[in-house]
Parts: sequence; C-alpha cells; structure tokens
Amino acid sequence: MSKGLRHNTGRLLAVVIILLVLAVAAASGLWQQYQQFLRTPLLVTESGLVFEVRRGTNIRSVVAELARRGVTRAGWHWRLLNKLQASTIQAGEYTLAAGMTPTDLLRLLSSGKVVSYRFTIVEGWNVVQLLAALERDPVLQHNAPGVDELVGLDGLPAGHSEGWFLPETYVFVRGDSDLSILRRAYRAMQHALLETWAGRAEHLPFETSYELLILASIVEKETSREDERAAIAGVFVRRLQNRWRLETDPSVIYGMGEAYDGDIRRRDLDADTAYNTYRRHGLPPTPIALPGLASLRAAAHPEAGDAMFFVADGQGGHTFSATLEGHNKAVRKMLRRGAGQQEKKR
Repeated sequence: MSKGLRHNTGRLLAVVIILLVLAVAAASGLWQQYQQFLRTPLLVTESGLVFEVRRGTNIRSVVAELARRGVTRAGWHWRLLNKLQASTIQAGEYTLAAGMTPTDLLRLLSSGKVVSYRFTIVEGWNVVQLLAALERDPVLQHNAPGVDELVGLDGLPAGHSEGWFLPETYVFVRGDSDLSILRRAYRAMQHALLETWAGRAEHLPFETSYELLILASIVEKETSREDERAAIAGVFVRRLQNRWRLETDPSVIYGMGEAYDGDIRRRDLDADTAYNTYRRHGLPPTPIALPGLASLRAAAHPEAGDAMFFVADGQGGHTFSATLEGHNKAVRKMLRRGAGQQEKKR
C-alpha cells in the first residue's frame, strides 16, 4: 500500500471514529433528555384535573389536548414512550393527580380506572320525584321516558310503575344514561322483593309480594325511624287481619296528587277514591312511594303486639296504643305539646 493511500485511509478512519463518537454523544444526550422527560411530573395542580378521553381518540390526540391545556409539551418523547410501552388507551373520564409523570399517565389511561359518579334514590320518593331528580343530574345522559311511558320498561308491571325502584346509591360513569339507573334500580327492587317475600313471616295478610310492596311503601311514608318501622307495620297488619280500614294519611295524600297543598281537609277524607284508606278497606291499589330495604323487611316481619293505633309524639317518633281511648289520650298530649311549642316561638 502506498504512503498516500495509507494516509487517506487513516484520515477516513479518524473521521468515522469522530462521527461515531458524536453519534454516541448525541444519542446519549437524547436518552438523557428522554429519561428527564420520564421523571418530570406533568403540570397538574394540587386539586387535580379531570380529563375525558373520547371514544376513538389516540395518544397523539390526548397529548395534543394536554399540551393545549399547558399540562405537557408535545414532542418526540411522547411518541417514543408510546412505542416502548405499546399502551392501548381506553375511553372515559380520568382524574390526573399532581405529581403524575408521563408514564403514570399512560398507565392510568390504559387501566380504565375512570371517574365514577353517584346517584342516590331517596327512600320515600315517588316515581315522579325520581324522574325529576334524574333529569337534574348534570352528568347522566337523559333518555328516560315520562312516567306514563315507564310502564312496560324491562318488564315493569302493566298499569303502574310506582314503588318498583329500590332506593340506593348507584355508581355510574360519564356516558351512562338515566335509563340505565332506572333499569338497575328496577332489577335491584325485583331481587330485594323476591328475597324478602321468600323469607317473610307466616300468616301475613298478603296474597302476593306486590301487596307486601304496597304496605312497605306506606310504612316508608309513615316514619323515617328505622326502630319504628316494624311496629308501624305491625299496626297495619293487625288492622288488615281484623278488617279495619288502614286510615293512613300518606295514601290519601298520594291519591290527591298535585291537588295536595300541605293540608288534608275533611272533604279530602270524605272523597271516595282508590287511595282513600279512610273510606275503603284493604290496601290501596298500588304502592305510594319507593320503599327501602328496611321498610320491605318491616312489612315482611311486622312487630307482634296489640297496638292498633299510633300518632306522632311531636319529638320525631310515635306513640302506640292498643285502644281508642289510649290513642285519643296520646293525640291530646301531642296537640298540647304542639301548642306549647308554638307558644314558645311567639
């Protein structure tokens, strides 16, 4: 090999070595940048950030939106991270927490651990109040029909939908509808009623589980105290067994509908309607509210005893009496207490 050729080869080798060193240095620098990117938390405040990933969205779109909100910067780091992790993100609403790193974010979006919400059906609501509350919920999609159209929904008994939705707290995610809540509450009530009916006490004056549901709804409206429900159910069961009229104000009020203005007048008690238990014997034709589990169980296991009457005691509970004389005495005591409380307010 000539001297000139050896010289040129040496120079070329030196250039190659220099280029390799520069490439390694550049790659090392880029790798250090990437590692720093992985360690750097996203710009999320202490209160967190709720972020929605819509169906069909890819990670590039997510990063672009987060960059628009100032949470991160779009760039090759995100593309490399996504390539290395090969994550499949899931649609839904997520809570981004302070201190979360890019890796944490991808894990979260691929986990499906979306934000959940709660809707509570309150014991004692009627179905009109339930539908109104669902309509007011700002997260649920609103697809539920009106009260009249509910009949026949997923097997709801023909003629009336009252009483068939179990009061409970139902968890849902953004994108769920009010109709899905109704379906779940109906299935929950079916299950609860079936279970309660199967375990009911003997010799109750009910031919069907629906009649038990009706009485449970009356118990629900008569008291909010769990320790009284079985006692009140016992009074009504004994009245049914003795062919007495139930004479329960909540059923009269339910039958009045929108005409009820807060007072029951003599003409209301005299009106011969299907829900006027002062005029008609037996149970009203349908439930009058949505009873909770405690009221269902009270109706299925009424408290034994001889009480045939009860009246509010003015202190959040009731006074129970076996005789009309005792009941009238309790009523007079309640009226005196009420008058005394009014006097103190003056």
